[in-house]
Amino acid sequence: MLRFGLCCLFKDHAVSFRTTTVKALVPLPRNEQLLKLSAISLHNVQNLLLALKTVQCLGIGAFRIMSPLFPRMTHPEAGYSLEQLPDGKTINASLKECKDFAFVHQIRLSFHPDQFVVLSSPNPRVVANSIMELQYQAALAEAVGADVINIHAGGAYGDKTSALNRFAAVFAELPEAVRNRLTLENDDVSYTPEDLLPFCEQQRIPLVYDVHHHRCNPDSLSIEEATERACLTWTSVGREQYCHLSSPRNGWDSGTIKSHADFIDRNDFPDCWLGRNMTVDIEAKAKELAVVKVMEDVEALNYRLRVQ
Repeated sequence: MLRFGLCCLFKDHAVSFRTTTVKALVPLPRNEQLLKLSAISLHNVQNLLLALKTVQCLGIGAFRIMSPLFPRMTHPEAGYSLEQLPDGKTINASLKECKDFAFVHQIRLSFHPDQFVVLSSPNPRVVANSIMELQYQAALAEAVGADVINIHAGGAYGDKTSALNRFAAVFAELPEAVRNRLTLENDDVSYTPEDLLPFCEQQRIPLVYDVHHHRCNPDSLSIEEATERACLTWTSVGREQYCHLSSPRNGWDSGTIKSHADFIDRNDFPDCWLGRNMTVDIEAKAKELAVVKVMEDVEALNYRLRVQ
């Protein structure tokens, strides 16, 4: 059956996450840095549990965890480990509580690192920083039971084949905890599903199919064909398919089709997704309100199909 996912934040519910900047941290003595980071990290993990309880009450079946749950953790000047934080033991206990709650209520958890994570970059420093960030996210994913760390292929750099070959070389050397969770997503600029599917099939990397990106950056595949081929990259490794859905802010006839709308236009939901076993993250500005609205719309579509 379909399960729908909320991405990171809430619109109307009292769930909040905090962050900080390196600029704010660097002038502080190290003990004050760690106190500040500890308080923020504890707040965030406590609110992650609150987020999971909230989505469970709303009937939402998946949640994308914000990447900087522990802000600046991998930064060379301000980085830290949980063991260094005064609240480290309490934070670890709270992570275990999140993992247990998600497991009991079958809430699928994922991460979507920021755009600076680029494994295909020709710049060794960018790749090294990307690997460090993925290792952090894999450790966090392990702690909370998340099974997806989703990234983009990066830039084409004038030669997609060479870029993907660099990606493959880096992927082969990644720790198992990262490789087992890493997924690729088609984007709205460089890589279409048709570009990535052969690579994903060869490398056994599941493809997160973003239908909005596909509409912005089309190829010869139909939505149904792309959905089915992407599905096979998941089933071949024994996992449930993951997709993304959004609508353009000002409609498909505007000049801003890449920007996300507050809600999902019912016509943008692919009919071929009805009845499938898959997770669909709803990327919309109205957050949980948009996810609940999609669930209502899909239930209405299913009802009409049943009575026809």
